[in-house]
Amino acid sequence: MYTHSAHNHADMSYTEELVAALGKEKVLLDPSERFVYGADWSPRTPDEFVPPDVVVLPRTTRDVQRIVKIAYQHEVPVTAGGGLTGMLGGAVPIYGGIYIDTTTMNSIVEIDQRNQTVRVQAGATLQEVNDAVQPYDLWLPHQPESKWVSTVGSAIACDNDSTFGVRYGKILNCLLSAEIVTGTGEILELGHRKAHFTSSGYKLKDLLAGSEGTLGVITEATLKLEPIPACRKVDMLVFPRMGAAVDYLSRLLKAGLCLEAAHINCKRRLKFYTHSYKLKYGKDPEIPAWAEALLAIAFAGDTDVVDTQRAYAIKLAKDFEGQLVEEREIVEAWWASKYTLDFEPFKQKWPDSQKQKKFGAADPGVPVGRLEEFYHKFIETAEKKNLEIIGMNAYLEHPSSIGFSLSCAVFVDYRSPDEVKRFREFHDELSKLAVAFEGTMSTFMSDTYQKAPYLELEHGASLKYMREVKRIFDPKGILNPGKKFAREAKKK
Repeated sequence: MYTHSAHNHADMSYTEELVAALGKEKVLLDPSERFVYGADWSPRTPDEFVPPDVVVLPRTTRDVQRIVKIAYQHEVPVTAGGGLTGMLGGAVPIYGGIYIDTTTMNSIVEIDQRNQTVRVQAGATLQEVNDAVQPYDLWLPHQPESKWVSTVGSAIACDNDSTFGVRYGKILNCLLSAEIVTGTGEILELGHRKAHFTSSGYKLKDLLAGSEGTLGVITEATLKLEPIPACRKVDMLVFPRMGAAVDYLSRLLKAGLCLEAAHINCKRRLKFYTHSYKLKYGKDPEIPAWAEALLAIAFAGDTDVVDTQRAYAIKLAKDFEGQLVEEREIVEAWWASKYTLDFEPFKQKWPDSQKQKKFGAADPGVPVGRLEEFYHKFIETAEKKNLEIIGMNAYLEHPSSIGFSLSCAVFVDYRSPDEVKRFREFHDELSKLAVAFEGTMSTFMSDTYQKAPYLELEHGASLKYMREVKRIFDPKGILNPGKKFAREAKKK
């Protein structure tokens, strides 16, 4: 489906036009330079690396416009990418062509302290944005674990998760306006400038969330910021069932408590998230044998308010058979993994835990009342495919309500074509099951080429309207072909 031989751009004369338009220093043609752009964090065998034919390093929106206009004229595929931390191949150039490395566009354009907004180029990482606005006592609360390498543009394009979703939502809740270059090379500004919401026109800006660069190359964005809270306190509680943790969360929200973060982990998953604890003590943390679910919660704000809400939350836990984890090092190890990422160099969960196998996951979403049922389906499916189970993490990504984004994770030996194949089958089965559960196939990875064959299963007849929207923005189907839709469905 996505081998490098699947594309054919024998006529590379367009690269001369790229050099003329951008300068030689912005155009990479050497195979050793291009190779690193042929994969992301998704499980794939070594022979599935698919480097682009050329890599370009733009500095401005005008640079991107010049690139896309050349690609449009020659009908060459264009894939835009950021930190390449995607877990399902969303920014992998499966049909070759031109790869736009947006990380060279990482300027902070404007910080508007009074209106609590920031304008940035799309290649700025989420951490770079927060480093820039922190002196103004502001922060961007969209904070995935990959924030040191995940860029603003890629966060929008794949619609990834955040540690603080239960209070602030996902990137779309922060996104006020975005500049894009369409598939014809037109520059558009989509959004409502610095206003927080609008009922004017169609909300074209919202189409960008999860669009995977198939509608346009995002070049700049205006983001809503929030005041930095004075105090934050994080706790972890254990429950005998996942359903009990869900019921407890519902009770906290009903009580009017303002959670800043909430994550439900199965017992297995905790071992992955407390990697630093194991490094220190040489063993996994001790959790009661009866505990099947672990809920981490955080409150933030003024100290008195945080203390009052935290005390009330702990008091309510006993009604749901919840028990506070007293060992603070377990809680802090989990929080370091999710937010601070305060690890010894090269001794943290991502690189150290992937020396032999890669982290692979399905990312379905299911209704609030069916989490525990789906968890058992996840375990059953992983065991059936003979995959080593990491566990489930249920992120809460809808402000002040329970909306699950699931990471159903396993280890995958990327050197084994058979195991990679079984992982993809596992991923497909869980995606289809989520739709059968009245949920969705994807909540933070987007569709890529993996879910494209099943889009009609979830979206039905509306899929033809999605294809028409794609054609309006990208009439020749050159933008990240093969993602969202099979490439042949894009061109007529």
